Amino acid sequence: METTLLDGRTAADAMLGQDKATVDGKRLKLVVVQVGDDPASSSYIKQKKKSSQAVGLDYEHQHLPEDCSWDDLQEVVAQLNQDTSVTGFIVQLPLPKHLQEHEQDVIELIDPNKDVDGFHPSNIGQMFLGNEHLCPATPSGVVALLTHFDISVEGKDVCIIGRSNIVGKPLSAMLINRGATVTVCNSKTVDLCSKTLQADILIAAIGKPKFVTKDMVKEGAVVIDVGINRLEDGSLVGDTDFETLQGHVSAITPVPGGVGPMTVAALIRNCVRAARSDR
Repeated sequence: METTLLDGRTAADAMLGQDKATVDGKRLKLVVVQVGDDPASSSYIKQKKKSSQAVGLDYEHQHLPEDCSWDDLQEVVAQLNQDTSVTGFIVQLPLPKHLQEHEQDVIELIDPNKDVDGFHPSNIGQMFLGNEHLCPATPSGVVALLTHFDISVEGKDVCIIGRSNIVGKPLSAMLINRGATVTVCNSKTVDLCSKTLQADILIAAIGKPKFVTKDMVKEGAVVIDVGINRLEDGSLVGDTDFETLQGHVSAITPVPGGVGPMTVAALIRNCVRAARSDR
């Protein structure tokens, strides 16, 4: 069987091209707030800056010190909520250890209309009701990737491995909204293979390198690998055993270069959507 590579870079470029046409002539602004110097966060932020510039968004990076206090961070969020020149903003997670207990608090402080990460309870609630105005970026990116490659989820059995608030839970809602039959599995799922082997579309978001092996996947299934894991030799791999699935599945995302670029593109699209007054 020939396996189609679901190239996220190509799909993301197409999304950014569409958004560039939408932004043309408008003054939209994205602000990214970073506390400290987490290397992974810094890498993601560079990608967001590049993509923002590609579509013509004004971009600002507010880099706060590692020892930033909770009071100071709250003040920054309040200022951005009030700044009419700011279309949307995010507070890059994870926060430094002394602020991690406030991660949900900071999400809830963001104006829902400027919440381009899509995690404010108001936006999450609207998504579950079927109003997908500002949805979490990674689930949105997965849905956009499937759409780009004309992979319909309607009537399909979809299995998601991972129930996080960032990916598994919101993605399940978005797929249900599109008519999929969704099974969400987790580390306590009994006889996981019996669930994954039923899936027409298998989505791995468990955070374990090469966890999904060939014997867990139905022949001809579509596999979306959300995971990104760095091995001891420095190489990046996903949550699936990519090499052994070649020739067994009909389509699969690479890591890197699959869901990652789509997440950034979906964030940019949320900033464009945030400029709209109709919700």
